[in-house]
Amino acid sequence: MAASMNSLSLSQLPFSLPAQSNCYSSEHKALFLPPSPLIELKLAIKRSNPTHPASKFSRRATTATVSFSLPASKPEGVSPEKIPKWSARAIKSFTMAELEARKLKYPNTGTEALLMGILIEGTSNAAKFLRANGITLFKVREETVKLLGKSDMYFFSPEHPPLTEPAQRALDWAVAKKLKSGQSGEITTGHLLLGIWSEESAGRKILATLGFDDEKAKEIEKTVDKDATFSYK
Repeated sequence: MAASMNSLSLSQLPFSLPAQSNCYSSEHKALFLPPSPLIELKLAIKRSNPTHPASKFSRRATTATVSFSLPASKPEGVSPEKIPKWSARAIKSFTMAELEARKLKYPNTGTEALLMGILIEGTSNAAKFLRANGITLFKVREETVKLLGKSDMYFFSPEHPPLTEPAQRALDWAVAKKLKSGQSGEITTGHLLLGIWSEESAGRKILATLGFDDEKAKEIEKTVDKDATFSYK
């Protein structure tokens, strides 16, 4: 019996319609079937109405531009297609740097923020090297506040705090370093860290305070091209 009932199509189910009433609602165009011993079913049939206001709505194409690069200056005499791309980790580090600058309510993204961005991203060889040498996000943030002070609690940073001049030069240095090496591949967080170290700025002062020096910079340089394992396409 169960098998035979399962084989019935929807049209064969024992529904009965009341003769005295119209089963269709003129407003909603819905078909209502009364309760059955087997099942209670409600079917709604929606018809398109070309006169409905919603049908006159014209869709607008919305476009969004997502940058998969960093705001480094264009090197002179180098065609755009020959400029190496930034690695995904470097791009994320920069994004985290902007966010950290906003969190600290600073008006600009400086080399200290770039350094914190590398540590927040956390998965690059540069970040692992820094942590292995006792340079952590907490310590860098603490030294940043000591060096630059706290911002006014009522100040609100812009969505993308502009780079300080030393931070801009650090990015440009990273690009130039990659081009000078002649190696293929991407500009990594290692290049970014070395760019920070190349500038006499807050980032370098904080690194030096926490024990980073030229010898450690040379160690970073040995593996600087080995960090580009994935990228945004």
